Amino acid sequence: MADTADTRTPAQIEADIKRRRAVLAETLDEIGVRVHPKTIVGDAKARVVANVDHTLGRTYVRVNRVVSEVKAQFVDEQGAPRLERVVPAALLVVGVVGLLTATTRRRKG
Repeated sequence: MADTADTRTPAQIEADIKRRRAVLAETLDEIGVRVHPKTIVGDAKARVVANVDHTLGRTYVRVNRVVSEVKAQFVDEQGAPRLERVVPAALLVVGVVGLLTATTRRRKG
């Protein structure tokens, strides 16, 4: 059997106990902060905000891609409008607005 006798002095043992108590007190304080309801709610809010920011970022990228694709259908590489596509689309929009207006007036009248 190995000799396990402690060769520290009483003052060294007392200093070690004080140091361990300080470390333990610090650990307990950290645990107290972590399990405090305000900390838990704050962490949950931060996770929700991060998820919303991530979702909004992905949505922005997708919408930007769709807008760019639609724009490419109506504008050529030099930025000039493609009249063969713009005119029919404009006529379609005017027709739909006209139908909606007529329908609304019939319901009111």
